[in-house]
Amino acid sequence: MSTLPVIAAVDGSDDSLRALDWARDAAGRRDAPLHVVHVRNHPGRGRSEILAVAPPAGYEDPVLDAARAHLRDRADATDTRYVGLDGSPEATLPELGAEAQLLVAGSRGRGGFASLLLGSTSLAVARDAECPVVVVPRPGREVHGEEPAGPGPRTVVGLHVDSPDEATLAFAFAEAALRDARLQVIAAYPAPVQPWAAPGQIVPPMIDQTAVEDETRALADGFLTPHRARHPDVDARLYVGPGAAAAHLVAASRDAELVVVGRHRRRLLAPARMMGSVTQAVVLHAASPVAVVPPSTG
Repeated sequence: MSTLPVIAAVDGSDDSLRALDWARDAAGRRDAPLHVVHVRNHPGRGRSEILAVAPPAGYEDPVLDAARAHLRDRADATDTRYVGLDGSPEATLPELGAEAQLLVAGSRGRGGFASLLLGSTSLAVARDAECPVVVVPRPGREVHGEEPAGPGPRTVVGLHVDSPDEATLAFAFAEAALRDARLQVIAAYPAPVQPWAAPGQIVPPMIDQTAVEDETRALADGFLTPHRARHPDVDARLYVGPGAAAAHLVAASRDAELVVVGRHRRRLLAPARMMGSVTQAVVLHAASPVAVVPPSTG
């Protein structure tokens, strides 16, 4: 049985070349082939042409040529193919996720407005692909806040104890194992609301924050137990704290190798695929690459 490829989406931008480097490293760690894909933008058209390995005589794709040149001096044995497609990138790239184990894209491409932090193609791929999608940000993003980190390589995963997703945790543990990295698990809970009895008079909160934190920790530890058993060599450290989950995850992204978040489960009244607000905030603001994992189907 052949190993599914890691796909790097390229469009000639510096962002996509950074994504290509990340994808090449990921393919090497997985002993998987690397497919470098350029979708030539023809809105409204599907995958009408595939140019792999041997393009027609006289055909030139400067984007793929630049990708070849970029990887030429990389000394590794990764099996690499270069694929050209005609169609809409927002529609075509997500389709490729059905035949890949990972799809990697830059946070922005050649089009769009300079002020946008996330391009429309990256958003569509992260929202719609059937495989995990890694969005590689531009270097130099500043994040605020502090999270316990410590020395050594580190990956991060968000755990929502009210609706945990096994696929997200499984991907995070496997990625930490591939990278020989510590796994920082972040479980946030809502900060207690301080009620007011009268103007200028504060009464104690009705919610016992210590009890909420203890319950959150106990639930999180329970969800982590089977994954720790499957990956005994992964040092998974749980952090539980009050406040917005997105803020904790973005703060933890500083110097992290990867932040892993779940995408969103489809709901009865909202059957379309979507990214939750936490996931979108992390993709927009994290300093590290972010893996968006589709929900478990079971």
